[in-house]
Amino acid sequence: MSDAPPAPKQTTDRKPPRFNHIGISVAGDLLDAEGRQKILDFYGDVFGWQELPTETVDGKKLVLMCHRYDQFVFLVANDAPMAAPRLDHFGQSVATEAELHETYDRAKAWAARDAEVDLIDLKVEHHPGLDLHAWYVGYRLPVMIETQYWAWT
Repeated sequence: MSDAPPAPKQTTDRKPPRFNHIGISVAGDLLDAEGRQKILDFYGDVFGWQELPTETVDGKKLVLMCHRYDQFVFLVANDAPMAAPRLDHFGQSVATEAELHETYDRAKAWAARDAEVDLIDLKVEHHPGLDLHAWYVGYRLPVMIETQYWAWT
């Protein structure tokens, strides 16, 4: 007799939940007109994220759409903003190795001209059946973003 827990029940009548956003509290001055523009310039150039202007409240809220309306980064001002160690992050994946290098190259160009950009170089981890290509970047937010490409071997 096995002590293993029973296998999870498979659902056939509905799709399982999926991640669609992250909410992050930041200092209010990051969300004033100048702070928002810096965030929009960086994340727009590197990843193609866009402001959802109907959600913007000066000094209080900025919502960055990540290529779809139902995928977004929700930034909200708070007197006690989130603080995290350097490698705390959320991840995103790209469909091709070329996209991985394109986004990395744009972040690297930003890092060369803006000391606020914290870039961790592209590396490849080898796992059975998978080469995981990834790099990290941080800019003005308390968490970094990891970008991955999964190369199945």
